[in-house]
Parts: sequence; structure tokens; C-alpha cells
Amino acid sequence: MTASTELWRLSAAQTAALVQGRAVSATEVAQAALARVAAVNPRINAIVDCRPDQVLARAAAIDAALARGEAVGPLAGVPVTIKVNVDQAGHATTNGLRLQKDLIATEDAPMVRGLLHAGAVPLGRTNVPAFCYRWFTSNLLHGRTRNPRNAALTPGGSSGGAAAAVASGLGAIAHGTDIAGSVRYPAYACGVHGLRPSFGRIANFNATAARDRTIGGQIMAVSGPLARSVHDLRLGLAAMARPDARDPWQVPAPLTGPELPRRAVVCLRPDGMATAPAICDALLQAAERLRDAGWVVDEIDALPPLKDAIPLQLALWLGDGYAQMVKTAEQEGDPGAIAALAGQAEFARGVDLPTYSDALSRRVTVARAWELFLADRTSAVLLPSSAELPFEDDLDLKDAASYQRVWTAQLPQIALPLTGLPALSLATGLVEGKVPVGIQIVASKFREDVCLTVAEAIEARMPSLPVAEPQA
Repeated sequence: MTASTELWRLSAAQTAALVQGRAVSATEVAQAALARVAAVNPRINAIVDCRPDQVLARAAAIDAALARGEAVGPLAGVPVTIKVNVDQAGHATTNGLRLQKDLIATEDAPMVRGLLHAGAVPLGRTNVPAFCYRWFTSNLLHGRTRNPRNAALTPGGSSGGAAAAVASGLGAIAHGTDIAGSVRYPAYACGVHGLRPSFGRIANFNATAARDRTIGGQIMAVSGPLARSVHDLRLGLAAMARPDARDPWQVPAPLTGPELPRRAVVCLRPDGMATAPAICDALLQAAERLRDAGWVVDEIDALPPLKDAIPLQLALWLGDGYAQMVKTAEQEGDPGAIAALAGQAEFARGVDLPTYSDALSRRVTVARAWELFLADRTSAVLLPSSAELPFEDDLDLKDAASYQRVWTAQLPQIALPLTGLPALSLATGLVEGKVPVGIQIVASKFREDVCLTVAEAIEARMPSLPVAEPQA
């Protein structure tokens, strides 16, 4: 039996099994998690809102339900974290903004309801860059989040707090969101796993929002789980994907589909991307591990379009209401948000109605090419998460060339959301013991189970990364 003070080390699956079996109480788990937060979070600032009394009250309610013989769900007593850009009743949906520090939610967003229904215990709310605009996590309200594996590197963004938290044992599962890599890149940067589900898999709705999201946000922004094990991603996905009528576009697709051929492809340099050698090595090693699991894995030189998707993604994301986005960013005064928008100013201001309409139409062409490729050629694609190893922190603010370097490297992060396909960021190791590296796995629409199966096969054949121990 793990000592009660070390319960925070356990996976979500292990924790839930112990709590459901009454081997430990949810309260003991919560106390261990809170102690870990107190010991580690001041070094990394991943969780920016933790309320111990609420955490312990929720855990006590789980214990009481178990004592009455009631079912408490597959995540019974599991500590989880919630990103500050979604509604959690009684908490501010700040999105990293001083402008929204008093925007208190009165109801839970769909994925929060799902986690609670599954028996999870929210441990705290995690940090984001202002407006969730960057692959780096800092803002004027909550401050900077540090990468727990290497403080010189970005923790990623916009779910940087989520990834840093789960990497360092602050919760077993973290909630994140992703419109251009905001789940996948933080997972990559912090050495954990992250799943961007298919568009429509997990319901989205914030009652605190003054209006519903624009078209780009509606069709490309999704929520998804981050975790230290692939199996925990499965549990997080199942909990978050609970039906919710507040999102008319949610699709009640089954979480498991029919058996597919055990055939995958690996592409080291999609669209000629200048992939770093260490990332190529990680991809080739992952492919070999997948072959060892009985899969046929072919190395190929080309994939369906990624570069062609970038201007379409940006047009749909930034082209609707860009001037207002700039105005609000300037009102907030956040230098990262202002710089992120300024870097795309020329492009965004050139998006008129015909351009926007054309981007929406051509989105289908790109998505179709990917679906046909997956249907005709392979069950899964292994490709880079980024062309580079995790960036030094705030690289995008250094100068114009550095900003462009960041955006060029992030081709797979930006392009894939346009397709609506699921994509999983799998941590595979540390370069020279200090820089996380990993790969990305893509499958057909609503076939997250294929991404997870491939990831589990690779994970089972590689050393697991230890929980991060941030330096003081």
C-alpha cells in the first residue's frame, strides 16, 4: 500500500480503484493532493485558485456516498484540475484576464459537470496566457507558470498550467482546451500526454460568456484531458464527453469503434518541415515500438495538406472580430496577447467576407483529404508535435524573427484542428535528461480509441517519465 502522504503519485485509475474499494478514503487522497500543492505549486504557479475547504468537502461527500453504498463513478476521489477559461460554479472564469477577475460562474461547464458526475474532486484551477493566445503561459492577473521539468523552457500554452500541474503530481487528470495546440503543445513541453478529441466529442458552453463563440471557435476549439498515463486519458475523455444539451453540436458517438487494420504510417517531415533530429529519432523509435506490438508501420514522405490549412485556420480563428480582439487586448494591457495579435495583423486585416467564406469552404477540402487518406491508407498517423524541441520561455516576445520561428515550427499544432480529427500528444522521453520530447498521433474522426490504443502500445514499450520535481 502506498503511504497516505504519497497518494498524489498514483494514476487516476489506481486512485479510483483504492477509493471505490475503501482501501483509502477520498479524504485521504485529497489531503495528500493538497499537501503536494502546498509543497510544489509555489515553485511553478500552475494552480492559481485552490480552495482546500471545498476540496475536502467534495472528498467527504464522496466518502459519505460510498458509506451509503451508492455508486460514485469511475473517477471516485480522483483529484483533477480545471482550466480557468471554462465555467466552474463559484469560481471566476478569468481566462487569464484582470478584466474578468470578478466574472463568477453560477453553473458548471459541460466537461466540468462530466468530471463531477464521474466522481472526480476538483483540486484547483490552472493558469493560461491572457486570452489563451500563446504557446507560453503568463498573464498580468495570475502571473507566470514555469515548466516543472525545466524552468528555462515554456510550459506550453494555452493549457500551460494544466500540463505543469499534472506533470508535477498536482492532480491525476487535467482539463485543457485546444484551438491551435493548446492541449497538445503543453503536454509535449511538460512531458505528459494530452488528447485533443474530435470536434463535437466534448460539449462546450460557458454561461458567463456575453455571447456564443464565433464560427472559428465553434468548429475548432475543443476541450480534452492531460495525464501522466494514456489509460488516464481514456478515463478523462469518457468523463468529459458526457452528453449536454447546452451544446447543440455535440455528437453522441460511441467511444469505441469497430476494429481497424493494425496499420500505421510515420512521417518525419510533413510538408517538408525542418524537424529537429531528436524529434525524428523519437518518431522512429515510436514506430519501432508499435511494430513490436504487431502493427505494420510504413515510413512515408508526405501527408495530406498541413501548410495549406494554416491560412484557413487563421482566417477562421482571427478573421472574425480581429479589431475587437486587439482593442480588448490593449485594454487588458497584456504584452504577450498584444504581441501575439500584432504578429498576425497584416494577415488578419486582409480577411474580408469573401476570404472568410472561402476559408470555410476550403476547410472541407482539407478535412476530406485527411479522411480519405485515413480511410484508404492507414488507421493512424505518427507525426511531429512541433518541428522543434520545447521553446525557451517567452521566445515569441524576443524579436520578430523569433516570433516567426515559433509559428513556423508549430505547423502540426495549428493545422490539424481545421480537420476536426482527434490528435494525441504522447510524451516519449527527455533529451539529455532535461528537455521533453514526444510525438503526435492522429486517427479518423471520432476514433480517439485508435489514438489511445496506438499510444498505449508505444507507452507499454518505453520507460515512463517520472513525476516532475520542480526546483525551488
